[in-house]
Amino acid sequence: MNEQHVFEGTDNAYGTSLSEQMKWLHEHALLRHPEVHRIAIALYDARHELLKTYVNSSDVQHPMSLYQKPLAASSSLTELATRHSTRVISDLASLPEPHAEHTRWLLEHGYRSSFTVPLFQSGVLFGFVFFDSRAPGAFDGALSLDLQIYVQLCRMSVLNVINLSHAVEGMVKVARGLAHLRDIETGRHLDRMSSYSRLIARGVSDHFGFGDEFIEHVYLFSPLHDIGKVGIADSILLKPGKLTDEEREIMKGHVDLGVQLVDEVMQDAGLGSTEYVSVMRNVVRCHHEFMDGSGYPRGLSGEALPVEGRIVTIADIFDALTTERPYKKPWSNEDALAELHRMRDAGKLDPRCVAALEDSGDEVRAIQQKFGLNA
Repeated sequence: MNEQHVFEGTDNAYGTSLSEQMKWLHEHALLRHPEVHRIAIALYDARHELLKTYVNSSDVQHPMSLYQKPLAASSSLTELATRHSTRVISDLASLPEPHAEHTRWLLEHGYRSSFTVPLFQSGVLFGFVFFDSRAPGAFDGALSLDLQIYVQLCRMSVLNVINLSHAVEGMVKVARGLAHLRDIETGRHLDRMSSYSRLIARGVSDHFGFGDEFIEHVYLFSPLHDIGKVGIADSILLKPGKLTDEEREIMKGHVDLGVQLVDEVMQDAGLGSTEYVSVMRNVVRCHHEFMDGSGYPRGLSGEALPVEGRIVTIADIFDALTTERPYKKPWSNEDALAELHRMRDAGKLDPRCVAALEDSGDEVRAIQQKFGLNA
């Protein structure tokens, strides 16, 4: 199997989820390197300085998931990122104790050696790829060099997802300019609401059967929820007073404008059929829908409303309530949660999503303090 064949095959796999792409890559790696029993990618979130499990393919029934830790807590990974270097561990069991949680998990599941590579875009760290084997010393020879093609394929697959949101943002910036975007949504609002969205997604992951991939895509794409506002006239968008009924209807049009914008960018990129594009579209399409069908623009209700839409709606409402606006003072977290309870009891919000946010009180306050609010 030559490298050209691998790249062409990967192109054919791009219509699937990233998890399925990772499985496909692993299967092809095993044909030449049967000692590679696990490939996993962790994302680095620079905003929170966290390293987070993302996608993997392995020979275990229950892979490591929903795990995160500060990158600074791992001196070895920090050094790899700083030096742009790789790491081979010939025998995980020989590492000094106490073992880190990730190392303990590997040993408990029978893995003995590992090869780790940091992933960069334009010199900026965005994650790590880990290759693990049940054989000690598996990566001591030429194998680490042979795996470089799979490192690059992993890098390309992840960047395809990360660059989706950048492509949409870039198109808007060219069309209307940075100053206007700042008026639409402040950066700190987007940081907070995307972080709340991730908290909620993690909190409901067991119930809905979500993995790390879905959670990170909600986090990555939630800042694009109001992207369609770029097509709304400034006289309406920036109006300090109350909108007229006619202006309100025009403002509601930002949802369909946003979906159109996403579809155009994705069509140009040839990525319209991927699962992560569906998450992006649903975030934009459904962030003003309610569970009882009273939202807009389509009046979706119940199970017809995608979970990512329910999540982003709650995160956006919560941040709007707890921040100062020209027409109101900021609400306390307690009062904002009481309003979410009222909307939940009225059938508008998903009860599990509301509970997931409420159960993350300490993390909510940490997000607020980090991104400009004193809760």
